[in-house]
Amino acid sequence: MHYGKYNVIIRNTDVKIKSLLFGGEIMPNIKSAKKRVKVIKKKTLQNQIIKSQLKTAIKKFEASLKQGQAAASDAYKVVVKKTDQAVAKGILHKNTASRRKSQYSNMLNKIA
Repeated sequence: MHYGKYNVIIRNTDVKIKSLLFGGEIMPNIKSAKKRVKVIKKKTLQNQIIKSQLKTAIKKFEASLKQGQAAASDAYKVVVKKTDQAVAKGILHKNTASRRKSQYSNMLNKIA
């Protein structure tokens, strides 16, 4: 069979591949697998919320750099806290967080 740019030869996985290509969901039959699907959806949503909060804090920090030292200092504390929380939840790697915090402190020191 042919789906867009994908040629599918294996017949027994044809339904799964079609479902994945066109955005459908594959619902498992086993009870524990069904639970895993539900848990993964919930965890994915939680991760998205934390990432969104982190991105918002970063944007506010970058905007506060233009407002002055006091506003930037407060926003810096928030963005560092959100970064550390993302590391604790396993969303960011600790080295990535360390690099970002260093970048934030350099930005803050430039306006001082």
